[in-house]
Amino acid sequence: MSQDQPPDENGNEHPVPRDADPQARARALQSYLIEEELLTTDQIDEVMSLYEDEIGPQNGAEVVAREWVDAEYREWLLEDGSAAIAEAFGYTGPEGTDIVVLENTDDVHNVVVCTLCSCYPWPVLGLPPTWYKSPPYRSKIVKSPRQTLRKAFGVDIDADVEIRVRDTSAEVRYMVLPLRPVGTDGMSESDLAALVTRDSMIGVERLGTKHVEEL
Repeated sequence: MSQDQPPDENGNEHPVPRDADPQARARALQSYLIEEELLTTDQIDEVMSLYEDEIGPQNGAEVVAREWVDAEYREWLLEDGSAAIAEAFGYTGPEGTDIVVLENTDDVHNVVVCTLCSCYPWPVLGLPPTWYKSPPYRSKIVKSPRQTLRKAFGVDIDADVEIRVRDTSAEVRYMVLPLRPVGTDGMSESDLAALVTRDSMIGVERLGTKHVEEL
């Protein structure tokens, strides 16, 4: 337990400093729960393995690949993302009950952020990356999205392309549909899914400007 953290107004000591960064707070909380025998390392490993191996960006990649080859599914996905994902693939859960799908086009590029915390569509994208939860990303992508995409992610968006920053929340989670890469005609749905990245479904990578040989 932290020796520097003062008790709250009820006299309760806090195991995690309020001013610690998110990763440090998570590690401290994990250690505290294990120490108090409220959680085991095996349980933590099981959850991590679940999200890394079974619930992750590969789920969202399957959704995107289906949308690339099936125009009717794309319409359904844009109209009711949660239903289209759950009924076609079975991907659902507390973090995915209200997913809004955003389509990138030649003229519009969407990018997702959660300015309050780290709300994220876990059933299709898995665990949020560390940078997504960081205060610099949450602030800069809203204030200067074009510059942030270029400097932080190496993504240069043409001036004539509108950038729309979507602020996700506990009520609504967003997922971006990236443009299909060049040179992918005739590829199978499974091969297309292998080209889709987590970052492209958040909006910090553009696939449509790349040739399949670059991926």
